[in-house]
Amino acid sequence: MRIIPAVAAVACLTFAQPVLAQGPQNATPEQQHDKDTAETIAKHWAVAPTEETETSYTSSANVDGHSIGYKATAGTLTIRDDQGKPVASIFYTAYTTPGAHRPVTFFYNGGPGSATLWLRMGSFAPDAVLTTDPVAVAPAPYHIGPNPDTLIGTTDMVFIDAVGTGYSRILGDAKPKDFYGVDQDATAFTKAIKRYLTKNKRWSDPKYIFGESYGTTRSAALALQLENAGVELNGVVLLSSVLNYGASQPGYDTEYIGYLPTFAAVAWYHNKIADKPADLATFVAQARAFAAGPYASALAKGTDITRQETDQIARQMAHFTGLPVDYIKDANLRVSASRFRKELLRDQRETLGRFDGRYMGTDVDAAGERPGYDPSDTGISGAYVSGFMDRLTRKFDYKTNLDYRLSVWDTRPWDWDFSHQGPDGRPQAVVDVAEDLARAMRTNPHLHVLSLNGYYDMATPFFKTEYDLKHMMLPENLRSNLQFHYYPAGHMVYLNPVGRHEMRLDLQRFYAASGS
Repeated sequence: MRIIPAVAAVACLTFAQPVLAQGPQNATPEQQHDKDTAETIAKHWAVAPTEETETSYTSSANVDGHSIGYKATAGTLTIRDDQGKPVASIFYTAYTTPGAHRPVTFFYNGGPGSATLWLRMGSFAPDAVLTTDPVAVAPAPYHIGPNPDTLIGTTDMVFIDAVGTGYSRILGDAKPKDFYGVDQDATAFTKAIKRYLTKNKRWSDPKYIFGESYGTTRSAALALQLENAGVELNGVVLLSSVLNYGASQPGYDTEYIGYLPTFAAVAWYHNKIADKPADLATFVAQARAFAAGPYASALAKGTDITRQETDQIARQMAHFTGLPVDYIKDANLRVSASRFRKELLRDQRETLGRFDGRYMGTDVDAAGERPGYDPSDTGISGAYVSGFMDRLTRKFDYKTNLDYRLSVWDTRPWDWDFSHQGPDGRPQAVVDVAEDLARAMRTNPHLHVLSLNGYYDMATPFFKTEYDLKHMMLPENLRSNLQFHYYPAGHMVYLNPVGRHEMRLDLQRFYAASGS
């Protein structure tokens, strides 16, 4: 994950109210606001440990029957502005194995403004939370142990917490606005990666970035920034992608079209499909064809669609989504993800998860049109947070007086307004970083991109990801550098043991093919 976890609001610090009486009596409102903001930042954004603060341990992992020794390190990286002044301390955990020209992969979650403990404890580190989804994890003690699908045999791994999350902190007189926007965030990660490469003498090694959710937005912008900074990547891995934010605007039907194949997959899983086919991939392919063809054409007609056409499309939608025909017609053939999550199992008084449509929850009543919470979020958060903190305090013996922040969202809103400058040099009113990734692939024709998708992900639907990436207008000679893979899982594919295993095998093939 992560598009902000529900527990973030509880786990993160909040900013105190400004002390308005402390400014000069003749201060202008703008001067008073600047002073109050500076005082608030100084009070609540504590200076992080120095870069030299690191702890480590050595261990080994079993990878396909082979024992791989590794060193685990927890520490911080100091990033600086153009004048050399420290602006932020970036917390990371790394897993490395000795060897010549070993690949190094930088991992991060999304949000925007989420810590990276989710990937650290769920994906490919040597130890992980071992879940048997899709059910809520029981309270402690949690099942945490050796990860049978660690990538330590293939690549070194560095898990980075974004500025303000985890133990990463703003330093000096830098301000949140310097980091909390699309380009500002990518710039901070560019500096952190360059600092890690320099500090650890890794410049000549193969380099990869791995982002999840908003982390894929970051990766697309970051790939081009790194390229412009002289850091040529071997590969970019996109897990549960969101690249173009324009499709969600009212009046556009792209979002409904993009969600329909995901609805079909979720309905198939919950046995809401009449004459259910045995193979999910085949059924999804049929849903794709309907969504891109008859459904898209029908929605494009707007109110010019005939009653007969409406009836026909509604029946076809019912076949693919498991929803009643009349409900679909009442929604003008346009069913949102939140409505689908509430409606599909309404007769059972169950709601569906957003991050993973296989998870089920219950609301106070069955009469509303939106679920009250996301059971695929609340069902796993405790195990991940506790598991990470246990590993950090016990195995790393990492000591700090800071609180580990899951998120910065409730303390500092993200700057979306023209905070991204596209490759053409013009600020974008609506963020579309697929253009950046396309430019990076054209600039570096050896760059490989791997798109990983969960069939049951209702936060970042796979069909929308396909649309965005296939509209990068890559020349024919570069199209083979872009690959897609799909798993019987949701947004956090690694929650599913089968999905994680299949994903690890696909990644190993990806690393081998991309020149590492």
